[in-house]
Amino acid sequence: MVNKILRLSAVFLMGILSMQAQESKKAMDKDAIKSMCGCFEVSFKYTETFSPEIDYEKKLDYTAYALEWAEVVEEGKDDISIQHLLVINDSTVIKHWRQDWLFENDKLFSYKTDNTWKFYNENNNDDGQWTQKVYQVDDSPRYSGTATWVHYDGKHYWEDEANSPLPRREYSKRDDYNLMKRGNRQEITQNGWIHEQDNKKIIKHDNGEEELLVMEKGYNTYEKVDDEKCKIAQDWWKENQKYWSKVRKIWDEVYAEHAELQLKKSVEGRPLFMHLTPENAPNKKDIRATIEKFIVKS
Repeated sequence: MVNKILRLSAVFLMGILSMQAQESKKAMDKDAIKSMCGCFEVSFKYTETFSPEIDYEKKLDYTAYALEWAEVVEEGKDDISIQHLLVINDSTVIKHWRQDWLFENDKLFSYKTDNTWKFYNENNNDDGQWTQKVYQVDDSPRYSGTATWVHYDGKHYWEDEANSPLPRREYSKRDDYNLMKRGNRQEITQNGWIHEQDNKKIIKHDNGEEELLVMEKGYNTYEKVDDEKCKIAQDWWKENQKYWSKVRKIWDEVYAEHAELQLKKSVEGRPLFMHLTPENAPNKKDIRATIEKFIVKS
């Protein structure tokens, strides 16, 4: 009887320790995610590396620099949403991408081709993994993926591969491929963080077959600087955050209604982000009507 009690006590204690370890790991994950917030000097660098076609002509390398502000706009027990804002010439603010992080999430989306995304459930994300959902400047979808944050040997990183549309630096300049498989690695450093990419530029045919056009290496560094350098972005967000909160809520409704969503690239000769402004779509009804204009009806 005594031995049975001791065994039950040991099992109970191990269960408590396991729960404590899981909560500690989750707290480390959230700290890593939130450390991507602040004011950063950013460098974007991309170079094509390998093509299976011997006569493929490598495109020019791409390099750009920017000042970027990122802050948490929503946070719950199992989710964190971070909005990025670009600061141009210390005088202009441009709403940039958004990344949402969801713990043990089962709802994802994947880019197909032709400006179309598939929404689906993944029912095995119950083992401490985090889903990253990335959205475009107008809060329309871009890509999502699920993986485990790793904290080991002094390193803190998350990596995954996800189907994505062409990057903005190429989507209006190229038509020789129609799908990018993004190999994303986000690693926290002492001075900020690094977004390292091993990308595959894919030609996806109508029959579903995929052909590799060329591989690409991306290396984007985020070096943290004094928050004061991004004050104009902080002020801009204070003035505009209520509007974009409405936009996010409308998009959430749209996503919930579709198993597959295809968006027009432009309406009246302009992309969605040029229509979706407080001046053109000031309230929820107008926001919904504006987004609806871009949805391709099946």
